[in-house]
Amino acid sequence: MRIAKELLTWGGSIFFGIAFALFISIFVFQPTKVLGSSMEPTLKPNHHIYVSKLPRTFTYKPRIGDIVIIDSRVHRARTWKDDLLDTPLFSMFKERHSHDVWVKRVIGLPGDTIMIKSNQVYRNGQRLKEDYIKEAMFDTPDAHFVIPEKQIFVMGDNRNNSRDSREIGSIPIDHVLGVKIF
Repeated sequence: MRIAKELLTWGGSIFFGIAFALFISIFVFQPTKVLGSSMEPTLKPNHHIYVSKLPRTFTYKPRIGDIVIIDSRVHRARTWKDDLLDTPLFSMFKERHSHDVWVKRVIGLPGDTIMIKSNQVYRNGQRLKEDYIKEAMFDTPDAHFVIPEKQIFVMGDNRNNSRDSREIGSIPIDHVLGVKIF
């Protein structure tokens, strides 16, 4: 009887510990690792960053220049199951995490017009001063994007080696998983 009671006490403590850790990593704060070189020179491959989930929890819109973590599967709705599976506890058991979750910089907000012309980026007709990019873009086709309501436009700092909104379009705000804090 005493052993059963002890096991029940330990089991309850472990359950609540896991539940608390999941709550924190889904709604408050999460460490993550940068995969790939699309954010060089700002973030190097395998660099560890810490992400605030509070903007997602409280539906806060990212700001221009924020480094955000996004779900790149923009053509499907995100569910609570996605939030759960993207936590560090579960993501270590799935391979697809590295392909779906991207780290990028916010370039455009709802209502903005983004133009890429002669390998330069313009927001609302103004050429962007981007001292954070790795190098000037080359061989980038001219393009024009109007950012819809409740969406943002993101790009990697290593423009010549980045999959971003130029490829998948604007990102629904509910696909912004968090904002880099350090």
